[in-house]
Amino acid sequence: MREHVVGFLKYMRVQRNSSEHTLRAYESDINRYFEFLDGDDSYDDPDNTPAIRAFLASEISGGTARSTVSRRLATLRSFFSWLHLEGFIKANPAKLVTSPKVPKRLPRFLSIDEVMDLLNQTSAESGAESLKLTPRDRAILELAYSSGLRVSELEGLDLGSLDMDEARVRVLGKGKKERIVPVGSKAMEAIKAYLEGEGRSFAGFSGKDDPLFLNRSGGRLSDGGIRRVVKKYARLMNLGPNVSTHTLRHTFATHLLHGGADLRVIQELLGHSSLSTTQKYTHLDIARLMEVYDKAHPLSSDKDKNSS
Repeated sequence: MREHVVGFLKYMRVQRNSSEHTLRAYESDINRYFEFLDGDDSYDDPDNTPAIRAFLASEISGGTARSTVSRRLATLRSFFSWLHLEGFIKANPAKLVTSPKVPKRLPRFLSIDEVMDLLNQTSAESGAESLKLTPRDRAILELAYSSGLRVSELEGLDLGSLDMDEARVRVLGKGKKERIVPVGSKAMEAIKAYLEGEGRSFAGFSGKDDPLFLNRSGGRLSDGGIRRVVKKYARLMNLGPNVSTHTLRHTFATHLLHGGADLRVIQELLGHSSLSTTQKYTHLDIARLMEVYDKAHPLSSDKDKNSS
């Protein structure tokens, strides 16, 4: 059955338009399942419902986050579904397995002050360890916060993805869906400074298919490299170990919502196919909810006080 993994990944790439990041996750999840079976001789066949349940139980008892376990089950469901579709197995054994309950947690977002500290590296608490942002790293942080891009989208940007005159970027999102996202003035300045420092130019877009963000070897900066950039400077600013590119994406959406942006506009900017997905990314704290309520509702407590 292991030999069919390559065929499954090819199917997901060609027929389902899965991104390279998603494909790597699929391959990793499936290989982890096979590794579990290699260490347990009580299951002869991988297309076995009890084996899948035992694998998930082993993951949970080993400390793997339930959200990750749930994703691995989803991967196995897709893999076995494809095997069934192709006639390699009689039924999908993962279809009967229940997903573990995942606690609902609101992703963290940064305050405006925290974002400014991150972008400028000016926190007094960072002390002597503080490092000046390199032009490339500043451009990455500014663009991530300015446009709310996924890490895979940042990785995939080329020089030709940017429209310098209109201050916007063309992004290839999940399912290879293209969208246009505005870029803030600070982010545009940071990108220009980075490219000028590298001796690269937009003039004529002679290298429009060249990667926007480069690694030390001159190749495309990987998603792992981008993640490390964000975590490095977040650590220097004492923002905690869990600040990531996704944190900046959520911060982008939350700050827009606090500023009065319509939820459906935010949905378009984030590239969500469903509004319910956007609602999970964007939330208002209780104080903000009460502030909006007091200003908008005709019988709010504040207006009652004013009328009396």
